[in-house]
Amino acid sequence: MFTQTWKKYLPVILILMKRASQEDQVLKVNQTDFERAAGGRKIKFSFGNVELKKAKLNSQAKHSPFAKDFATVLQEDDLTRGFLLQRWFEFSMSTDFQLTIKHHPFEAEPSQDTAELENNEVALAE
Repeated sequence: MFTQTWKKYLPVILILMKRASQEDQVLKVNQTDFERAAGGRKIKFSFGNVELKKAKLNSQAKHSPFAKDFATVLQEDDLTRGFLLQRWFEFSMSTDFQLTIKHHPFEAEPSQDTAELENNEVALAE
């Protein structure tokens, strides 16, 4: 239902996602765009805790159809998906139509070489 509306904002969202590694970003979207897309239906236009980690939506949280449309648009766009595959973002939208984008750095995972070195050091110590 909101796919076309979200696609309208996709280029700006991608730019803000790139900037989010420095600080959280906020995009004020046009309330009228979303109300028109709703077709007069009463819909809750806010959401929180929409996390995309390596382009996958967090499945622990229950998401509204509005939030799922947003995540789907991000996942289906080739440029955005390519950007999302190596990152972890959290999105939320307030009742005053402000989309907040937060970038979470991944915790450093030990590489295979590091793990092998640690195993060799343990074996030498014994």
